[in-house]
Amino acid sequence: MQNQPALEFIGATCSFVSDDGKRYTAVRDVDLTVGDGEFVSIVGPTGCGKSTVLNMGAGLLTPSKGCVKVFGEELQGLNTRAGYMFQAEALMPWRTAIDNVSCGLQFKGVSEKERKELAEHWLERVGLAGFGDRYPHELSGGMRKRVALAQTLIMDPDIILMDEPFSALDIQTRQLMENEVLALWQQKKKAVLFITHDLDEAISVSDRVVVFSAGPASHPICEFYIDIARPRDVAEVRTTPRFIELHDAIWTDLREEVLKGYENQRNRVK
Repeated sequence: MQNQPALEFIGATCSFVSDDGKRYTAVRDVDLTVGDGEFVSIVGPTGCGKSTVLNMGAGLLTPSKGCVKVFGEELQGLNTRAGYMFQAEALMPWRTAIDNVSCGLQFKGVSEKERKELAEHWLERVGLAGFGDRYPHELSGGMRKRVALAQTLIMDPDIILMDEPFSALDIQTRQLMENEVLALWQQKKKAVLFITHDLDEAISVSDRVVVFSAGPASHPICEFYIDIARPRDVAEVRTTPRFIELHDAIWTDLREEVLKGYENQRNRVK
């Protein structure tokens, strides 16, 4: 069937049982779609279950209720059509940059010659030509993120899941990486589900921003279409009147949930 969403959450709920037998519901009744070629960001208070949603989309967590669909088919097990870029570095320290980038192809049985050629191509595309023989400890934080990005994109996934991938970077490197992601996305228009705490970042990169409520039992409460022309430079776009207008509108809804989240955390500590 044509025009199926790349990723669809239908009434998805995810609950956990703690060691003392108490049930905790991270997210409840999540209805969310990511269209094929659409760039969607989720924002919300700390602890609102954003990463839980991403993990359900990856097939790392199974919904307690509801379901996740991938191009119209209910997800069973791992989402083999998705690539996942984690917040924490997932590079293997004993592998060089080129071997880290090509490891997924190695596990798929691609020949050494072909995976080396593809890895060199992707290192060049993320601005790391000539750095293939470096180990992770020999690279800066921004360079390691570029390796991780190449590691994800070399697999040519139909869906890209990104969990605050640039949160640990300084602002200048972060903006460079955001522009890099946008440039690469613009070329192939993969479906992207992007998790971030940074509202500026969400507006700068996205087609649509979805706001989640404070947890527990978090769920989408509103969404905003980002009608800012592409291509975009993430630094320049933040000074435009439309960006400021969208930021004010989204923050009006998000701020209330952030305050609820802080209050919930204080109550749990007491």
